[in-house]
Amino acid sequence: MVFMKRFLVLAMLAVAAIATAGVTAAQADTSDRFSKGGWYENFAPAIDRAIASGELFRIRGHCQSNCTLFLGVRNVCVERSARLLFHAGHGRGANRNVINQGSTQRMLNAYNSKLRQYVFARGYLNKLEFSAISGARMIDEFGYKECPKR
Repeated sequence: MVFMKRFLVLAMLAVAAIATAGVTAAQADTSDRFSKGGWYENFAPAIDRAIASGELFRIRGHCQSNCTLFLGVRNVCVERSARLLFHAGHGRGANRNVINQGSTQRMLNAYNSKLRQYVFARGYLNKLEFSAISGARMIDEFGYKECPKR
């Protein structure tokens, strides 16, 4: 009886691990689904999964606005060909053209200190227009890890 209970517990843990690994690998591997930016609440679950999984998270291609929050994932890498676009956080509806300090601070908090100092000094997060930084520059100048070749 003890053997059977132990077997069932191990079997359930194995199934849960496989299911979780599948979700993590499928949903927290690249920035592709988030490249055009969007509202934070749509990003938070994916960011949390990427942080919790510890798996490599690739920023590639076009990555704008809240997509840049993935820079805060501990095991993030950036492809040299990526293009990241930064701007201040803003409100919704009638406040869409008004800078939101809380949203802007959330973005700043996701960046490493070199990038944070750079975007702050150049006013990238004081305006709603995009300012671009190449993936190569993110790696060479700001110290982000380069993605391994696939």
